[in-house]
Amino acid sequence: MRLKSAVLIIMAVLSVAPGAFAQACALCYTTASQTSIAAQRSLDWGILALVTPALAMFVGVIFMLYRRSASAAA
Repeated sequence: MRLKSAVLIIMAVLSVAPGAFAQACALCYTTASQTSIAAQRSLDWGILALVTPALAMFVGVIFMLYRRSASAAA
C-alpha cells in the first residue's frame, strides 16, 4: 500500500512539472510546422510508433514488479 501511494504521488508531481512539457527542440518544431498537414500527421504516427513499444515495456516491467511484490507479501 505504501508503494502504491508513493508511485501515485511521484506520478502526480511529475505530471505537473513545467519542464516535462517543454521537451521539444526548436529545430524540430520549426521543421514540422512548415510541412503539409499530411506530413504532420505522418510525424504524429511516427512518434506514436516509437512511443508504443517503450511504453509497453515500461508497463510490463511495472506489472512484473507488482506481481513479484504481491507474491512476496503473501
